[in-house]
Amino acid sequence: MAGIYDIDTYEPRAGLGHLIGRVRAELLTSLDAELARDQMLQPLEVTGAQLIVIVNLAGQEAAVSASALCRCISYDAGAMTRMLDRLEAKGLIRRTRSAEDRRLILLELTDAGRAAYPRIREISMRVMNHFLRGFTPAEARQLESLLTRMLKNA
Repeated sequence: MAGIYDIDTYEPRAGLGHLIGRVRAELLTSLDAELARDQMLQPLEVTGAQLIVIVNLAGQEAAVSASALCRCISYDAGAMTRMLDRLEAKGLIRRTRSAEDRRLILLELTDAGRAAYPRIREISMRVMNHFLRGFTPAEARQLESLLTRMLKNA
């Protein structure tokens, strides 16, 4: 099967992979700036990368394993451990050992984490809407669909 790109036309610094990476980096930078400006969240010093962990934990009804979270958001174990250390020190998450498998570390939001989540979600939506200025709702859904297809191909 022929690919979309070929060796003669592919330009790594201008291709899709580069653009996706740039958008991700700009999103995190914008999230960092908005979180730092927010009066309620400012004392917690939540970053865009930490926001991703909080959002993923907020959507869960039960505690999630640290390894499953790593896989879900494509973080390496070392970086995830450092991030979880910081979030735990801020009182936003709690780590516990699984009763069934003591090797398994489970994560959940604390009361403080759950209290911060609505504001974090609001800021996240505001930043995303800023990035989608000029897109129609149909275009935004199409972009989501296309990126989802790419993830399924991964």
